[in-house]
Amino acid sequence: MPKRIEMVIGGHGGQGVILAGQILGKAAALEGKNVVQTQSYGAEARGSLAKSEVIISDSRIGFPAVRKCDVLVAMNRESLDRYLPLLRDNGILIVDSSIGKIPKVEAKTYNVPAVETAKKAFGESLFANMIILGTLIKITRIVSVESMERSIKESFSEKTLETNLNAFRKGSQLI
Repeated sequence: MPKRIEMVIGGHGGQGVILAGQILGKAAALEGKNVVQTQSYGAEARGSLAKSEVIISDSRIGFPAVRKCDVLVAMNRESLDRYLPLLRDNGILIVDSSIGKIPKVEAKTYNVPAVETAKKAFGESLFANMIILGTLIKITRIVSVESMERSIKESFSEKTLETNLNAFRKGSQLI
């Protein structure tokens, strides 16, 4: 049976959820997998709700939108509340610990201090998306660490590359 995983990464504009989905999708494509990445965000972009959907499959992808996700990543409360109904029973829920109380769900839940870790380790919360990606890859193993690091290297300038790679690596250490 072909392996297929549908994911939603949600947060607010400016948290890098769209970029995180693009990097993940590129890593899957580097491994020869079929991938679709779509995105949506509010009219004002920064500060409004943002969502990246990623479907990765060993076989053809016939429909480009997530109907029920296997993995939900919520980087803020609004995205958790909005997208939680999309999560399949027995799926994986990864939330930033700043969200607070998480409703009881039929899912394997991971509470990750991504924003807090980004601020402490790198001085800015904007690296939380790479920390979340490190956590996501450690949990799901949907793509290899090597493919993710190659995708990150192809996505950032020399100026911020090392910090983004370190943030990604830090995320895998949180689980």
